[in-house]
Amino acid sequence: MTTGHILLVDDEPGIARALTPALRAIGHEVTVAQDGNAAIAQMMLNSHDVVLLDLGLPDMDGKEVISKIRQRTNTPIIVISARHQEEEKIAALDVGADDYVDKPFVLGELLARVRAALRRRHGQRKTVTHFDGGWLQIDYATREVRVGGDLVKLSPKEYNLLRMLAENAGQVVTQRRLLAAGWGRSEADPQYLRVYVGMLRQKLERGQDGVSAIATEPGVGYRLVIDTVQDEA
Repeated sequence: MTTGHILLVDDEPGIARALTPALRAIGHEVTVAQDGNAAIAQMMLNSHDVVLLDLGLPDMDGKEVISKIRQRTNTPIIVISARHQEEEKIAALDVGADDYVDKPFVLGELLARVRAALRRRHGQRKTVTHFDGGWLQIDYATREVRVGGDLVKLSPKEYNLLRMLAENAGQVVTQRRLLAAGWGRSEADPQYLRVYVGMLRQKLERGQDGVSAIATEPGVGYRLVIDTVQDEA
């Protein structure tokens, strides 16, 4: 398992007490920052592999912290917040967060998202030529897509949308990012996106397991549902 240095930014002592031993038990190094300024200082002084960030910090809004971190690094940022409003999720993702987990959260799910973020960060250090998600394989060089080993034909827009989802597998991708990937502009009509996602779902049908290939995050965007993700050079 890939391990890393996790920066936990949260002013709730209970969160630190719950997460720190759980992360360390599976090999991660953990640094805790209790406010935004401390988090930004940590990012300037040390190298971190994943940031777990609450939005409700005592000195500044967490979205401002995300923006400042994004000016310096592309380190994955997973928001863990009790703000469940769709507009908060969209704003955090648009300003640079990679994922958003609602409080209260299930520990196992959060740890799985940390693992996924670490895999993506590790993959950024090498040239990725294909995607292997178990039931789904994509060859980026030839643009071939296979589902369960069978070749699936996609239109250029469908392929571009699927690639964006695959590059962020397991994480929500906002409608604006998907519109930019498919139509070249984030202000395109979201109805186009809904139609194409519907067509993609039909072509990526996973069979009798009852799991949809593409999950909807209402009002926010879409997420590719993958059991195992292995990006290789």
